[in-house]
Parts: sequence; C-alpha cells; structure tokens
Amino acid sequence: MLNIKVVSWALATTTAISFVVCVTYGLATPETLHMHAFLEQVLPGFKWLTLQGFLIGLVESFLYGAYAGLVYVPVYNFFARRFNPVTS
Repeated sequence: MLNIKVVSWALATTTAISFVVCVTYGLATPETLHMHAFLEQVLPGFKWLTLQGFLIGLVESFLYGAYAGLVYVPVYNFFARRFNPVTS
C-alpha cells in the first residue's frame, strides 16, 4: 500500500526540480534546443525569462506532481487490494 502524502510530495518535488532543470538547461543551450514553447503551452501563465513566469511555472509544476500523486495512489491501492489480497 502506498502512502498518499509521501507519494504526492515526492512527485510534486520531482516535477518542481525537473522544471528548474529544464529552465536551467534552456539558459545553457542554444535557442534551437529549448523547450520553452512546450513549457508555455503546458503551463498557463508561464512566460520564458520572466521572474513571474518562472514562479508561476514552478508552482504549476509542483501542483501537477501533487495532482498525479493524489490520483495515482488511490488507483494503485485499489488494484493492490483487489489483485494481491493479504491473507491471514
């Protein structure tokens, strides 16, 4: 059984770190290798190279990860109980 708090926080932190790595990568590479257009499409309010856009993207990335955990854990636990019942 998965703990919803642990998984949600882990996924939220992972997506936030991934966002920071992606933006850092975009700053260190030529524009032809950037994914800023994708980030602007996926993260509403995100604008490349603005502080407000960066903060919005960071918060949205965190929330997307938390949402994934909140959805995944109950589904996983449901199927874990159904297909792998604990026998006493």
